Amino acid sequence: MPRREKLWLKSYPKDVRYHIDYPFKSLGQFFDETVEKMPDTTAMIFGSQTITYKQFGDQVNRFAGALAGIGVKRGDRVGLMGPNCPQWEIAFFAILKLGAIVVQTNPMYIEREIAYQMNDSGATTIIVLEMMYPRVKNVLEETALERVVVFNFMAPVIPAEGIYSYDELIKHDPVYPKVSINPVEDLAVLQYTGGTTGVSKGVMLTHFNLIANTLQVLEWDPNIRYGQDRILTILPVFHVYGMTDCLNFAVAIAATQIILPRFDVDQLLETIRIHKPTFFPGAPTMFMAINSHPKIAEYRESIVAIKSCTSGSAPLPLEVAQKFAEVTHGEGVLVEGYGLSEASPVTHCNPLDRPTLPGSIGLPLPDTDYVIMDLETGDHEVPVGEIGELCIRGPQVMKGYWQKHLETAETLRNGWLHTGDIGKMDDDGFCYIIDRKKDIIIAGGYNIYPRDIEEVLYEHPKVKEVVVAGVPDLYRGETVKAYIVLQPDTEADEMEFITFCKSRMAAFKVPRHVEFRAELPRTIVGKVLRRQLVEEEKAKIQAAAASQS
Repeated sequence: MPRREKLWLKSYPKDVRYHIDYPFKSLGQFFDETVEKMPDTTAMIFGSQTITYKQFGDQVNRFAGALAGIGVKRGDRVGLMGPNCPQWEIAFFAILKLGAIVVQTNPMYIEREIAYQMNDSGATTIIVLEMMYPRVKNVLEETALERVVVFNFMAPVIPAEGIYSYDELIKHDPVYPKVSINPVEDLAVLQYTGGTTGVSKGVMLTHFNLIANTLQVLEWDPNIRYGQDRILTILPVFHVYGMTDCLNFAVAIAATQIILPRFDVDQLLETIRIHKPTFFPGAPTMFMAINSHPKIAEYRESIVAIKSCTSGSAPLPLEVAQKFAEVTHGEGVLVEGYGLSEASPVTHCNPLDRPTLPGSIGLPLPDTDYVIMDLETGDHEVPVGEIGELCIRGPQVMKGYWQKHLETAETLRNGWLHTGDIGKMDDDGFCYIIDRKKDIIIAGGYNIYPRDIEEVLYEHPKVKEVVVAGVPDLYRGETVKAYIVLQPDTEADEMEFITFCKSRMAAFKVPRHVEFRAELPRTIVGKVLRRQLVEEEKAKIQAAAASQS
Protein backbone atom coordinates (compact mmCIF):
# COMPACT_ATOMS: atom_id res chain seq x y z
CA MET A 1 0.00 0.00 0.00
CA PRO A 2 1.52 3.38 -0.97
CA ARG A 3 2.16 5.52 2.08
CA ARG A 4 1.61 9.29 2.04
CA GLU A 5 3.69 11.65 4.13
CA LYS A 6 3.10 11.88 7.86
CA LEU A 7 1.08 15.08 7.77
CA TRP A 8 1.09 15.42 11.56
CA LEU A 9 4.84 16.06 11.74
CA LYS A 10 4.37 19.65 10.59
CA SER A 11 1.94 20.16 13.50
CA TYR A 12 4.12 18.50 16.15
CA PRO A 13 4.84 20.43 19.38
CA LYS A 14 8.26 22.04 19.02
CA ASP A 15 9.76 20.49 22.16
CA VAL A 16 8.45 16.95 21.53
CA ARG A 17 10.62 14.45 19.65
CA TYR A 18 8.88 12.25 17.12
CA HIS A 19 11.32 9.41 17.70
CA ILE A 20 12.67 8.24 21.05
CA ASP A 21 14.79 5.27 22.09
CA TYR A 22 13.19 2.55 24.19
CA PRO A 23 15.17 0.56 26.75
CA PHE A 24 15.32 -3.22 26.61
CA LYS A 25 14.23 -3.87 30.18
CA SER A 26 11.39 -5.34 32.19
CA LEU A 27 8.90 -3.37 34.24
CA GLY A 28 10.57 -4.74 37.36
CA GLN A 29 13.91 -3.27 36.27
CA PHE A 30 12.12 -0.05 35.29
CA PHE A 31 10.72 0.12 38.83
CA ASP A 32 14.02 -0.73 40.56
CA GLU A 33 15.86 2.07 38.79
CA THR A 34 13.53 4.67 40.26
CA VAL A 35 13.75 3.12 43.74
CA GLU A 36 17.54 3.25 43.54
CA LYS A 37 17.69 6.83 42.27
CA MET A 38 15.00 8.36 44.51
CA PRO A 39 14.68 6.24 47.68
CA ASP A 40 13.56 9.09 49.95
CA THR A 41 11.02 10.61 47.57
CA THR A 42 7.40 10.02 48.52
CA ALA A 43 5.95 7.41 46.19
CA MET A 44 2.38 7.24 47.50
CA ILE A 45 -0.02 9.17 49.67
CA PHE A 46 -3.07 7.12 50.62
CA GLY A 47 -5.24 8.59 53.33
CA SER A 48 -2.94 9.08 56.31
CA GLN A 49 -0.26 6.77 54.85
CA THR A 50 2.89 8.11 53.24
CA ILE A 51 5.20 5.61 51.53
CA THR A 52 8.64 6.43 50.11
CA TYR A 53 10.12 4.74 47.07
CA LYS A 54 12.53 2.87 49.33
CA GLN A 55 9.60 1.49 51.34
CA PHE A 56 7.68 0.79 48.15
CA GLY A 57 10.61 -1.18 46.72
CA ASP A 58 11.20 -3.09 49.95
CA GLN A 59 7.56 -4.20 50.15
CA VAL A 60 7.50 -5.21 46.48
CA ASN A 61 10.55 -7.42 47.04
CA ARG A 62 9.10 -8.92 50.21
CA PHE A 63 5.81 -9.74 48.52
CA ALA A 64 7.55 -11.13 45.44
CA GLY A 65 9.56 -13.47 47.65
CA ALA A 66 6.42 -14.52 49.52
CA LEU A 67 4.48 -15.21 46.32
CA ALA A 68 7.34 -17.34 45.05
CA GLY A 69 7.30 -19.17 48.38
CA ILE A 70 3.66 -20.19 47.97
CA GLY A 71 4.22 -21.40 44.42
CA VAL A 72 3.82 -18.48 42.01
CA LYS A 73 6.33 -18.79 39.19
CA ARG A 74 7.34 -17.40 35.82
CA GLY A 75 4.53 -17.46 33.27
CA ASP A 76 1.74 -17.96 35.84
CA ARG A 77 -1.34 -15.80 35.45
CA VAL A 78 -2.28 -14.01 38.66
CA GLY A 79 -5.61 -12.23 39.13
CA LEU A 80 -5.40 -8.85 40.86
CA MET A 81 -8.74 -7.58 42.15
CA GLY A 82 -9.16 -4.49 44.26
CA PRO A 83 -9.47 -0.70 44.27
CA ASN A 84 -6.65 1.82 44.03
CA CYS A 85 -4.45 1.33 47.10
CA PRO A 86 -0.78 0.65 48.00
CA GLN A 87 -1.38 -3.11 48.32
CA TRP A 88 -2.63 -3.30 44.75
CA GLU A 89 0.42 -1.48 43.38
CA ILE A 90 2.86 -3.50 45.51
CA ALA A 91 1.26 -6.72 44.26
CA PHE A 92 1.40 -5.48 40.65
CA PHE A 93 5.18 -5.06 40.61
CA ALA A 94 5.77 -8.15 42.76
CA ILE A 95 3.94 -10.32 40.24
CA LEU A 96 5.90 -8.81 37.36
CA LYS A 97 9.27 -9.31 39.06
CA LEU A 98 8.60 -13.04 39.17
CA GLY A 99 7.94 -13.10 35.44
CA ALA A 100 4.28 -13.88 36.14
CA ILE A 101 1.42 -12.14 34.33
CA VAL A 102 -1.06 -9.75 35.93
CA VAL A 103 -4.68 -10.54 35.07
CA GLN A 104 -6.47 -7.24 35.59
CA THR A 105 -9.75 -8.07 37.35
CA ASN A 106 -12.44 -5.45 37.70
CA PRO A 107 -13.43 -5.22 41.40
CA MET A 108 -17.04 -4.66 40.36
CA TYR A 109 -17.27 -8.07 38.69
CA ILE A 110 -19.72 -10.57 40.10
CA GLU A 111 -19.26 -14.34 40.21
CA ARG A 112 -19.99 -15.28 36.62
CA GLU A 113 -17.64 -12.58 35.32
CA ILE A 114 -14.84 -13.55 37.72
CA ALA A 115 -15.19 -17.22 36.80
CA TYR A 116 -15.04 -16.51 33.08
CA GLN A 117 -11.92 -14.38 33.37
CA MET A 118 -10.08 -16.80 35.65
CA ASN A 119 -10.92 -19.74 33.40
CA ASP A 120 -10.07 -17.94 30.17
CA SER A 121 -6.71 -16.75 31.51
CA GLY A 122 -5.93 -20.00 33.31
CA ALA A 123 -5.10 -18.08 36.47
CA THR A 124 -3.95 -20.20 39.40
CA THR A 125 -3.67 -17.37 41.95
CA ILE A 126 -5.77 -14.33 42.76
CA ILE A 127 -5.01 -11.41 45.08
CA VAL A 128 -8.20 -9.75 46.29
CA LEU A 129 -9.54 -7.18 48.75
CA GLU A 130 -11.19 -8.94 51.71
CA MET A 131 -14.65 -7.47 51.14
CA MET A 132 -14.59 -8.89 47.60
CA TYR A 133 -13.35 -12.32 48.63
CA PRO A 134 -16.83 -13.90 49.06
CA ARG A 135 -17.45 -13.51 45.32
CA VAL A 136 -14.16 -15.26 44.58
CA LYS A 137 -14.89 -17.97 47.13
CA ASN A 138 -18.19 -18.74 45.43
CA VAL A 139 -16.47 -19.64 42.16
CA LEU A 140 -13.32 -21.40 43.40
CA GLU A 141 -14.62 -24.85 42.48
CA GLU A 142 -15.42 -23.65 38.95
CA THR A 143 -11.86 -22.44 38.29
CA ALA A 144 -8.25 -23.62 38.42
CA LEU A 145 -7.45 -21.19 41.25
CA GLU A 146 -5.11 -22.83 43.75
CA ARG A 147 -4.12 -19.82 45.87
CA VAL A 148 -6.04 -16.81 47.16
CA VAL A 149 -4.25 -13.92 48.86
CA VAL A 150 -6.51 -11.52 50.74
CA PHE A 151 -5.66 -7.97 51.84
CA ASN A 152 -7.45 -5.19 53.69
CA PHE A 153 -6.99 -1.47 54.35
CA MET A 154 -7.45 -1.57 58.09
CA ALA A 155 -7.30 -4.72 60.26
CA PRO A 156 -4.99 -7.53 59.13
CA VAL A 157 -6.66 -10.49 57.47
CA ILE A 158 -6.74 -13.66 59.57
CA PRO A 159 -5.53 -16.60 57.47
CA ALA A 160 -8.04 -19.40 56.95
CA GLU A 161 -8.10 -22.66 55.08
CA GLY A 162 -7.31 -22.02 51.43
CA ILE A 163 -6.44 -18.34 51.79
CA TYR A 164 -3.26 -16.43 52.59
CA SER A 165 -3.01 -13.13 54.44
CA TYR A 166 -1.25 -10.34 52.57
CA ASP A 167 -0.11 -8.89 55.89
CA GLU A 168 1.58 -12.14 56.85
CA LEU A 169 3.19 -12.62 53.44
CA ILE A 170 4.60 -9.08 53.39
CA LYS A 171 6.74 -10.02 56.43
CA HIS A 172 8.83 -12.23 54.15
CA ASP A 173 12.52 -11.36 53.71
CA PRO A 174 13.02 -8.96 50.75
CA VAL A 175 14.57 -11.72 48.65
CA TYR A 176 12.94 -13.24 45.59
CA PRO A 177 14.15 -15.57 42.82
CA LYS A 178 15.59 -13.65 39.86
CA VAL A 179 14.14 -14.70 36.52
CA SER A 180 15.11 -13.90 32.95
CA ILE A 181 12.52 -11.76 31.18
CA ASN A 182 12.50 -10.87 27.49
CA PRO A 183 10.66 -7.52 27.50
CA VAL A 184 9.61 -7.76 23.86
CA GLU A 185 8.27 -11.30 24.00
CA ASP A 186 7.18 -11.86 27.61
CA LEU A 187 3.73 -10.78 28.74
CA ALA A 188 3.29 -8.41 31.66
CA VAL A 189 -0.49 -7.97 31.66
CA LEU A 190 -3.67 -9.56 30.35
CA GLN A 191 -6.00 -6.58 30.03
CA TYR A 192 -9.49 -7.90 29.42
CA THR A 193 -11.65 -6.04 26.98
CA GLY A 194 -14.33 -7.02 24.49
CA GLY A 195 -15.29 -6.60 20.87
CA THR A 196 -18.48 -5.78 19.07
CA THR A 197 -19.47 -9.43 19.46
CA GLY A 198 -19.28 -9.06 23.22
CA VAL A 199 -16.76 -11.90 23.57
CA SER A 200 -14.33 -10.90 26.31
CA LYS A 201 -10.71 -11.05 25.20
CA GLY A 202 -7.42 -10.88 27.07
CA VAL A 203 -5.23 -8.23 25.43
CA MET A 204 -1.63 -9.45 25.64
CA LEU A 205 0.60 -6.53 26.64
CA THR A 206 4.33 -7.11 26.97
CA HIS A 207 6.77 -5.37 29.29
CA PHE A 208 8.07 -3.50 26.24
CA ASN A 209 4.56 -2.38 25.18
CA LEU A 210 3.86 -0.84 28.57
CA ILE A 211 7.25 0.82 29.01
CA ALA A 212 7.13 2.20 25.47
CA ASN A 213 3.69 3.72 25.97
CA THR A 214 4.73 5.23 29.29
CA LEU A 215 7.74 6.90 27.67
CA GLN A 216 5.61 8.09 24.74
CA VAL A 217 3.22 9.77 27.18
CA LEU A 218 6.14 11.32 29.09
CA GLU A 219 7.64 12.74 25.89
CA TRP A 220 4.36 14.52 25.17
CA ASP A 221 4.91 16.88 28.12
CA PRO A 222 8.35 18.58 28.18
CA ASN A 223 7.55 20.29 31.50
CA ILE A 224 7.88 17.13 33.61
CA ARG A 225 10.13 17.55 36.67
CA TYR A 226 11.80 14.31 37.72
CA GLY A 227 11.18 13.57 41.39
CA GLN A 228 8.99 16.63 41.91
CA ASP A 229 5.65 16.05 40.20
CA ARG A 230 2.50 14.74 41.87
CA ILE A 231 0.00 12.51 40.05
CA LEU A 232 -3.62 12.31 41.08
CA THR A 233 -4.39 8.58 40.86
CA ILE A 234 -8.16 8.45 40.82
CA LEU A 235 -8.53 6.53 37.57
CA PRO A 236 -8.81 2.83 38.44
CA VAL A 237 -5.38 1.26 38.03
CA PHE A 238 -6.97 -2.06 37.01
CA HIS A 239 -7.95 -0.15 33.85
CA VAL A 240 -5.19 0.20 31.27
CA TYR A 241 -5.57 4.02 31.22
CA GLY A 242 -4.94 4.32 34.97
CA MET A 243 -2.19 1.69 34.87
CA THR A 244 -0.19 3.63 32.26
CA ASP A 245 -1.07 7.28 32.92
CA CYS A 246 -1.01 7.08 36.71
CA LEU A 247 0.99 4.13 38.06
CA ASN A 248 3.66 3.58 35.39
CA PHE A 249 3.83 7.28 34.57
CA ALA A 250 4.54 8.11 38.22
CA VAL A 251 7.18 5.40 38.61
CA ALA A 252 8.95 6.54 35.42
CA ILE A 253 9.50 10.07 36.76
CA ALA A 254 9.70 9.31 40.50
CA ALA A 255 6.49 11.24 41.05
CA THR A 256 4.27 11.09 44.11
CA GLN A 257 0.94 9.39 43.56
CA ILE A 258 -1.99 10.83 45.48
CA ILE A 259 -4.21 7.76 45.54
CA LEU A 260 -7.98 7.78 45.85
CA PRO A 261 -9.84 4.44 45.89
CA ARG A 262 -13.03 5.78 44.33
CA PHE A 263 -14.48 8.85 42.68
CA ASP A 264 -16.31 11.28 44.94
CA VAL A 265 -16.27 14.85 43.69
CA ASP A 266 -16.17 16.45 47.15
CA GLN A 267 -13.27 14.25 48.24
CA LEU A 268 -11.56 14.85 44.90
CA LEU A 269 -11.71 18.63 45.19
CA GLU A 270 -10.50 18.58 48.79
CA THR A 271 -7.64 16.29 47.79
CA ILE A 272 -6.64 18.69 45.02
CA ARG A 273 -6.73 21.60 47.46
CA ILE A 274 -4.67 19.83 50.13
CA HIS A 275 -2.15 17.84 48.10
CA LYS A 276 -1.78 20.06 45.02
CA PRO A 277 -1.27 17.52 42.21
CA THR A 278 0.51 18.66 39.08
CA PHE A 279 -1.07 16.03 36.77
CA PHE A 280 -4.68 14.86 36.70
CA PRO A 281 -5.55 12.11 34.20
CA GLY A 282 -9.31 11.70 34.32
CA ALA A 283 -12.51 10.79 32.50
CA PRO A 284 -15.19 13.15 31.11
CA THR A 285 -17.62 12.38 33.95
CA MET A 286 -15.06 13.61 36.49
CA PHE A 287 -14.62 16.94 34.75
CA MET A 288 -18.37 17.20 34.30
CA ALA A 289 -18.84 16.77 38.05
CA ILE A 290 -16.18 19.39 38.78
CA ASN A 291 -17.81 21.85 36.39
CA SER A 292 -21.18 21.56 38.10
CA HIS A 293 -19.96 21.55 41.71
CA PRO A 294 -21.79 24.27 43.70
CA LYS A 295 -18.57 25.41 45.42
CA ILE A 296 -16.29 25.24 42.40
CA ALA A 297 -15.22 28.88 42.85
CA GLU A 298 -13.55 27.93 46.15
CA TYR A 299 -11.38 25.37 44.36
CA ARG A 300 -10.62 27.26 41.16
CA GLU A 301 -7.14 28.34 42.24
CA SER A 302 -6.16 24.77 43.17
CA ILE A 303 -7.43 23.38 39.86
CA VAL A 304 -5.64 26.04 37.84
CA ALA A 305 -2.38 25.06 39.57
CA ILE A 306 -2.56 21.60 37.93
CA LYS A 307 -0.19 21.67 34.96
CA SER A 308 -2.38 19.49 32.79
CA CYS A 309 -5.67 17.63 33.02
CA THR A 310 -6.07 14.87 30.46
CA SER A 311 -9.42 13.38 29.51
CA GLY A 312 -9.65 9.86 28.13
CA SER A 313 -11.59 6.56 28.28
CA ALA A 314 -14.60 8.16 26.54
CA PRO A 315 -15.20 11.06 24.15
CA LEU A 316 -14.94 14.45 25.82
CA PRO A 317 -18.09 16.45 24.98
CA LEU A 318 -17.28 19.88 23.63
CA GLU A 319 -19.57 21.53 26.18
CA VAL A 320 -17.63 19.92 29.04
CA ALA A 321 -14.31 21.29 27.76
CA GLN A 322 -15.85 24.72 27.25
CA LYS A 323 -17.39 24.75 30.72
CA PHE A 324 -14.06 23.71 32.27
CA ALA A 325 -12.43 26.68 30.56
CA GLU A 326 -15.17 28.94 31.97
CA VAL A 327 -14.90 27.74 35.57
CA THR A 328 -11.10 28.09 35.48
CA HIS A 329 -11.32 31.48 33.73
CA GLY A 330 -9.48 30.03 30.76
CA GLU A 331 -6.45 29.10 32.86
CA GLY A 332 -7.13 25.38 33.34
CA VAL A 333 -5.48 23.05 30.84
CA LEU A 334 -7.79 20.21 29.77
CA VAL A 335 -6.85 18.19 26.69
CA GLU A 336 -8.45 15.17 25.10
CA GLY A 337 -6.54 12.05 24.14
CA TYR A 338 -7.40 8.70 22.62
CA GLY A 339 -6.42 5.14 23.27
CA LEU A 340 -7.58 1.56 23.50
CA SER A 341 -6.53 -1.46 25.51
CA GLU A 342 -4.90 -3.00 22.45
CA ALA A 343 -2.42 -0.08 22.38
CA SER A 344 -1.41 0.03 26.05
CA PRO A 345 -3.56 2.36 25.67
CA VAL A 346 -2.53 5.84 24.42
CA THR A 347 -2.08 6.56 20.71
CA HIS A 348 -3.16 10.19 20.26
CA CYS A 349 -3.37 13.37 22.29
CA ASN A 350 -3.92 17.05 21.67
CA PRO A 351 -0.77 19.15 22.02
CA LEU A 352 -0.28 20.97 25.32
CA ASP A 353 1.27 24.06 23.73
CA ARG A 354 -1.88 25.37 22.05
CA PRO A 355 -5.67 25.39 22.41
CA THR A 356 -7.32 22.02 21.82
CA LEU A 357 -8.99 21.58 18.45
CA PRO A 358 -12.70 21.04 19.13
CA GLY A 359 -13.71 17.47 18.38
CA SER A 360 -10.19 16.25 17.68
CA ILE A 361 -8.32 13.52 19.56
CA GLY A 362 -5.10 15.26 18.49
CA LEU A 363 -1.89 13.97 16.97
CA PRO A 364 -0.25 10.55 17.25
CA LEU A 365 2.31 10.12 20.01
CA PRO A 366 6.02 9.65 19.16
CA ASP A 367 6.74 6.64 16.94
CA THR A 368 3.01 6.12 16.38
CA ASP A 369 1.78 5.90 12.82
CA TYR A 370 -1.85 5.99 11.78
CA VAL A 371 -3.96 5.77 8.65
CA ILE A 372 -7.63 5.95 7.81
CA MET A 373 -8.56 2.81 5.86
CA ASP A 374 -11.56 2.27 3.59
CA LEU A 375 -14.58 0.83 5.37
CA GLU A 376 -15.32 -1.82 2.77
CA THR A 377 -12.08 -3.82 2.82
CA GLY A 378 -9.95 -2.11 5.48
CA ASP A 379 -6.94 -2.49 3.18
CA HIS A 380 -6.74 0.84 1.35
CA GLU A 381 -5.94 4.25 2.76
CA VAL A 382 -8.55 6.91 1.99
CA PRO A 383 -7.76 10.51 1.03
CA VAL A 384 -7.36 13.21 3.67
CA GLY A 385 -10.71 14.38 4.98
CA GLU A 386 -12.57 11.20 4.06
CA ILE A 387 -14.10 8.89 6.65
CA GLY A 388 -12.79 5.39 7.26
CA GLU A 389 -11.46 3.05 9.93
CA LEU A 390 -8.69 4.30 12.21
CA CYS A 391 -5.69 1.96 12.04
CA ILE A 392 -2.55 2.29 14.15
CA ARG A 393 0.94 0.87 14.44
CA GLY A 394 3.66 1.56 16.97
CA PRO A 395 5.70 0.05 19.81
CA GLN A 396 2.71 0.15 22.17
CA VAL A 397 0.50 -2.15 20.06
CA MET A 398 -0.40 -5.45 21.71
CA LYS A 399 1.07 -8.84 20.89
CA GLY A 400 -2.44 -10.19 20.26
CA TYR A 401 -5.43 -11.65 22.09
CA TRP A 402 -4.85 -14.42 24.61
CA GLN A 403 -5.56 -17.80 22.98
CA LYS A 404 -7.76 -16.19 20.32
CA HIS A 405 -5.86 -16.57 17.07
CA LEU A 406 -8.77 -15.78 14.75
CA GLU A 407 -9.65 -12.54 16.57
CA THR A 408 -5.97 -11.58 16.60
CA ALA A 409 -5.70 -12.11 12.84
CA GLU A 410 -8.81 -10.01 12.26
CA THR A 411 -7.52 -7.11 14.37
CA LEU A 412 -3.80 -7.15 13.51
CA ARG A 413 -3.58 -7.11 9.72
CA ASN A 414 -0.56 -6.27 7.57
CA GLY A 415 1.16 -4.63 10.51
CA TRP A 416 -1.79 -2.43 11.46
CA LEU A 417 -4.05 -2.49 14.50
CA HIS A 418 -7.59 -2.10 13.19
CA THR A 419 -9.39 -0.20 15.94
CA GLY A 420 -12.93 -0.54 14.60
CA ASP A 421 -13.36 3.18 15.29
CA ILE A 422 -14.46 5.41 12.45
CA GLY A 423 -12.51 8.62 11.94
CA LYS A 424 -10.83 11.04 9.57
CA MET A 425 -7.58 12.98 9.26
CA ASP A 426 -7.38 16.68 8.43
CA ASP A 427 -4.72 18.48 6.36
CA ASP A 428 -2.59 19.10 9.45
CA GLY A 429 -2.59 15.47 10.54
CA PHE A 430 -5.10 15.86 13.38
CA CYS A 431 -7.44 12.92 13.89
CA TYR A 432 -11.18 13.05 14.56
CA ILE A 433 -13.35 10.14 15.73
CA ILE A 434 -16.71 10.10 13.96
CA ASP A 435 -18.17 6.99 15.55
CA ARG A 436 -17.07 4.21 17.85
CA LYS A 437 -16.96 0.44 17.64
CA LYS A 438 -20.32 -0.58 16.43
CA ASP A 439 -22.14 -1.75 19.50
CA ILE A 440 -19.94 -0.79 22.44
CA ILE A 441 -21.53 1.42 25.07
CA ILE A 442 -19.18 3.78 26.93
CA ALA A 443 -20.89 4.91 30.11
CA GLY A 444 -18.93 6.91 32.66
CA GLY A 445 -15.67 5.67 31.12
CA TYR A 446 -16.59 1.96 31.29
CA ASN A 447 -16.76 -0.15 28.15
CA ILE A 448 -20.00 -2.11 28.24
CA TYR A 449 -20.81 -4.83 25.75
CA PRO A 450 -24.51 -5.21 24.92
CA ARG A 451 -24.30 -8.95 24.37
CA ASP A 452 -23.18 -9.48 28.00
CA ILE A 453 -26.41 -7.87 29.20
CA GLU A 454 -28.60 -9.45 26.54
CA GLU A 455 -27.43 -12.93 27.51
CA VAL A 456 -28.43 -12.30 31.12
CA LEU A 457 -31.84 -10.90 30.16
CA TYR A 458 -32.52 -13.87 27.92
CA GLU A 459 -32.35 -16.00 31.07
CA HIS A 460 -35.49 -14.25 32.34
CA PRO A 461 -38.55 -16.39 31.59
CA LYS A 462 -40.63 -13.42 30.44
CA VAL A 463 -38.20 -12.31 27.73
CA LYS A 464 -38.91 -13.33 24.16
CA GLU A 465 -36.44 -10.98 22.47
CA VAL A 466 -34.11 -8.30 23.74
CA VAL A 467 -31.58 -5.84 22.40
CA VAL A 468 -29.43 -3.50 24.47
CA ALA A 469 -28.09 -0.17 23.26
CA GLY A 470 -26.28 2.88 24.54
CA VAL A 471 -28.49 5.95 24.57
CA PRO A 472 -27.38 9.56 25.20
CA ASP A 473 -26.97 10.56 28.83
CA LEU A 474 -25.92 14.03 29.97
CA TYR A 475 -23.76 12.81 32.86
CA ARG A 476 -22.43 9.38 31.80
CA GLY A 477 -22.08 10.20 28.09
CA GLU A 478 -24.17 7.14 27.35
CA THR A 479 -26.29 4.91 29.47
CA VAL A 480 -27.64 1.39 29.04
CA LYS A 481 -31.16 0.83 27.78
CA ALA A 482 -32.81 -2.54 27.15
CA TYR A 483 -35.56 -2.99 24.56
CA ILE A 484 -37.60 -6.07 25.41
CA VAL A 485 -40.27 -8.06 23.58
CA LEU A 486 -42.19 -10.04 26.18
CA GLN A 487 -43.36 -13.60 25.86
CA PRO A 488 -47.04 -13.86 24.82
CA ASP A 489 -49.59 -13.32 27.58
CA THR A 490 -47.09 -11.96 30.09
CA GLU A 491 -46.82 -8.62 31.86
CA ALA A 492 -43.89 -6.95 33.57
CA ASP A 493 -42.58 -3.60 34.69
CA GLU A 494 -39.22 -1.90 34.23
CA MET A 495 -37.92 -2.55 37.76
CA GLU A 496 -38.47 -6.29 37.48
CA PHE A 497 -35.71 -6.53 34.85
CA ILE A 498 -33.40 -3.96 36.45
CA THR A 499 -33.53 -5.92 39.72
CA PHE A 500 -32.93 -9.15 37.82
CA CYS A 501 -29.79 -7.69 36.25
CA LYS A 502 -28.46 -6.24 39.51
CA SER A 503 -28.08 -9.72 40.95
CA ARG A 504 -26.26 -11.03 37.90
CA MET A 505 -23.77 -8.39 36.73
CA ALA A 506 -21.55 -5.51 37.80
CA ALA A 507 -23.51 -2.38 38.69
CA PHE A 508 -22.10 -0.27 35.85
CA LYS A 509 -23.60 -2.69 33.30
CA VAL A 510 -27.15 -2.74 34.72
CA PRO A 511 -29.69 -1.11 32.37
CA ARG A 512 -30.90 2.24 33.64
CA HIS A 513 -33.94 2.13 31.35
CA VAL A 514 -36.17 -0.59 29.94
CA GLU A 515 -38.64 -0.16 27.09
CA PHE A 516 -41.19 -2.77 26.05
CA ARG A 517 -41.87 -3.22 22.35
CA ALA A 518 -44.18 -5.39 20.29
CA GLU A 519 -41.28 -6.07 17.90
CA LEU A 520 -37.73 -4.95 17.23
CA PRO A 521 -36.64 -3.15 14.05
CA ARG A 522 -34.69 -5.46 11.73
CA THR A 523 -32.95 -5.53 8.38
CA ILE A 524 -34.26 -7.63 5.52
CA VAL A 525 -32.03 -10.50 6.66
CA GLY A 526 -33.30 -10.31 10.23
CA LYS A 527 -30.51 -8.39 11.97
CA VAL A 528 -31.73 -6.06 14.71
CA LEU A 529 -31.18 -2.40 13.85
CA ARG A 530 -29.58 -1.31 17.11
CA ARG A 531 -28.44 1.98 15.60
CA GLN A 532 -32.02 2.85 14.63
CA LEU A 533 -33.06 2.55 18.27
CA VAL A 534 -30.28 4.92 19.30
CA GLU A 535 -31.26 7.42 16.61
CA GLU A 536 -34.85 7.30 17.87
CA GLU A 537 -33.63 8.19 21.35
CA LYS A 538 -31.58 11.11 19.99
CA ALA A 539 -34.61 12.35 18.10
CA LYS A 540 -36.71 12.27 21.29
CA ILE A 541 -34.09 14.32 23.13
CA GLN A 542 -33.88 16.87 20.31
CA ALA A 543 -37.67 17.16 20.16
CA ALA A 544 -37.86 17.66 23.93
CA ALA A 545 -35.16 20.33 23.81
CA ALA A 546 -36.91 22.10 20.95
CA SER A 547 -40.23 22.16 22.82
CA GLN A 548 -38.57 23.79 25.82
CA SER A 549 -36.82 26.50 23.82
